[in-house]
Amino acid sequence: MALAIRFDQLLRDGVVADQSELARLAHVTQPRMTQIMNLLNLAPDIQEEVLMLQYVTSGRDPVTERDLRTVVRHNAWVTQRREWKRVKRRMNH
Repeated sequence: MALAIRFDQLLRDGVVADQSELARLAHVTQPRMTQIMNLLNLAPDIQEEVLMLQYVTSGRDPVTERDLRTVVRHNAWVTQRREWKRVKRRMNH
């Protein structure tokens, strides 16, 4: 999430021309960059929760970008919130 916000700022500031340039600089594919940038379409409260997740020092993150794809694919924030609740339930089990 933080990367998506940072990358968006680089685009807005004109530091990079487009997402393709961002992908090259970040050494990721264009589709991967699109997945990262799609996180900006999450409802603001979900973005905040993701940013506030506890930092993981070892082991796996409880939620991944892949988990968030199931949330961000919905345009309606109410549907995103419902999907986010499902993801959080899986995180806690």
